[in-house]
Amino acid sequence: MELTKRPRRLRTTPVIRELVRETRVSKESLIYPVFVKEGHHLIEDIPSLDGQKRCSPDQLPQLIEPVVKEGIGSILLFGLPAHKDELATSAYDDNGVVQQAVRIIKKEYPQLNVVTDVCLCEYTSHGHCGVLRGKTVDNDPTLELLAKTALSHVRAGADIVAPSDMMDGRVGAIRSALDAEGFTDRAIMAYSVKYASSFYGPFREAAGSAPAFGDRKGYQMDYHNGREALKEAALDVEEGADILMVKPALSYLDIVYRLHSAFPLPIATYSVSGEYAMIKAAAQKGWIDEAGVVCEAAVGAFRAGADILITYYAPQLAGWIDEGRIG
Repeated sequence: MELTKRPRRLRTTPVIRELVRETRVSKESLIYPVFVKEGHHLIEDIPSLDGQKRCSPDQLPQLIEPVVKEGIGSILLFGLPAHKDELATSAYDDNGVVQQAVRIIKKEYPQLNVVTDVCLCEYTSHGHCGVLRGKTVDNDPTLELLAKTALSHVRAGADIVAPSDMMDGRVGAIRSALDAEGFTDRAIMAYSVKYASSFYGPFREAAGSAPAFGDRKGYQMDYHNGREALKEAALDVEEGADILMVKPALSYLDIVYRLHSAFPLPIATYSVSGEYAMIKAAAQKGWIDEAGVVCEAAVGAFRAGADILITYYAPQLAGWIDEGRIG
């Protein structure tokens, strides 16, 4: 009797499935975003990001203690200053809110990897990511302020700086400033591919960083464009980036894959506030299994080629790794 040939499907047991799993997620690959607000004795809920909080630097150890206990080894700091002006002077103030936070974290948790967001939008009175000339962001004067900000963060103890502004040449300007002061061992995680996305809404409410006029499409990327992502990333590699980031994650996994295939550097992706808020809202309605969806989305990012995932769900993912739901 002639046997019909069929495609081979791996016969599995739970143990075999774990052994041959192609995509793995580890706690070490997760980064947790944290909002620090200037002031004292502050811990407050963020209405647009259910379950997330803003806190003052002095309360940061209390806020991140559960995160550290879950085994998360990296956090990404965003600053909310008390003072904003045209030149974002609070961003590069050596006693600014992020600088205070970094020093406190490094004292309490010296083993924690501290990444700082380097941008001016939270610090400018107009909410744009750089110095204005009329109603247009002036690229080159902005580079000087971004480099000053990154240098101030590193002096405070930051391990990695993450420029998110999308100005041309900012990675090179920051690398030169760090190297000139001997910080050759501090890494740059460049927001190399940052799309002008509608998924940022909850973050802008949380950080108070919505632009006072216009939008950021002049310096963030058009989401119709894929080849442009390779061009932007290549420029950052040439200027000295150590890690390349794609933001957002969910709608741009094809871009994650392209960068992973094209460049021999670690690739990060950011599961942004809008993605988090959608999952939370649907879970609260009982329409989805929150843990199941979060785990599936995280695996999707790593399967596409990400080495690092920035996510508000980092502590929960760490717990689900321990439970064996994801890994």
